[in-house]
Amino acid sequence: MQALLDVILPVFLVIGFGYIAVWRQFFPESGVDALMKFSQHFAIPCLLFSAIAGIDLSQGLDTRLLASFYAGAASGFAIGLLGARFLFDRDWEDAVAIGFACLFSNSVLLGLAINERAYGTDALAGAYAIIAFHSPFCYGLGITAMEIARNRGGAPLDTAKSVLRAMFRNVLVLAIIAGFVVNLTGLSIPGVMQDALDLVIRAALPTALFALGGVLVAYRPEGDMRVIIWICGVSLLVHPGVTYMVGSALAVPSDLFRPAVMTAAMAPGVNAYIFANMYGRAKRVAASSVLVATAATLLTAWLWLIVLG
Repeated sequence: MQALLDVILPVFLVIGFGYIAVWRQFFPESGVDALMKFSQHFAIPCLLFSAIAGIDLSQGLDTRLLASFYAGAASGFAIGLLGARFLFDRDWEDAVAIGFACLFSNSVLLGLAINERAYGTDALAGAYAIIAFHSPFCYGLGITAMEIARNRGGAPLDTAKSVLRAMFRNVLVLAIIAGFVVNLTGLSIPGVMQDALDLVIRAALPTALFALGGVLVAYRPEGDMRVIIWICGVSLLVHPGVTYMVGSALAVPSDLFRPAVMTAAMAPGVNAYIFANMYGRAKRVAASSVLVATAATLLTAWLWLIVLG
């Protein structure tokens, strides 16, 4: 439990700092929007590009591992979306944003740190393999579903064009594709350029977390607690539960199986809010769910560690 506190408490401190700074008017709300745009359009794309360009894809790239994790992720998305639409009567666009919050676990900020503390650095190969495909899979699924929801009733060809347009206008997806190109072709990034990337990357997560704290001042959980609890249950229990069952059935090696389940058991990441903000749908729910689910991870991650031994 102390290890989880050591990992999660700094995250809360940065979010809380942003919240207090905006709440007490030490930092303007307009500045929060600017910070979110900086993190969304510049810093996080640099982080994704650099991480994927440098990952050794041959380590831990097991199809059974990926099948078990992404079966859990897809199940979480479907259950989150359908629950939001039919249990809570949210419109389809809101339901997609809520499903995305159930889909996108915090694989980097929380997942890597907790896996390393729980199972050591040798267990991170599987986690890195998941991370390499995480954003392309999640954003591909989320953007496709959102464009279908926004264009329902339209011709299938027009919907397909909208999906492709949205995918290739999304700077996060473009950064991921560029990272794979560099990785698979063996291109080397000049040292000066990598140093510049590193400077921006160091600002990515703190900026996004601080901005998220400022966002929470405006988007509070009042009136949406049932939906937030639904997101927490799906992301923290259903997603890792399906990953556990599929991984067990496929006999995923234990050194890959345990990091897969723990990565699936992480709270929704900041990207859940970034996606909601990108489309202007369910922003209050997404922002609050990141905070509430991250707090709940203190308990649920500990329980999954017990289950996994």
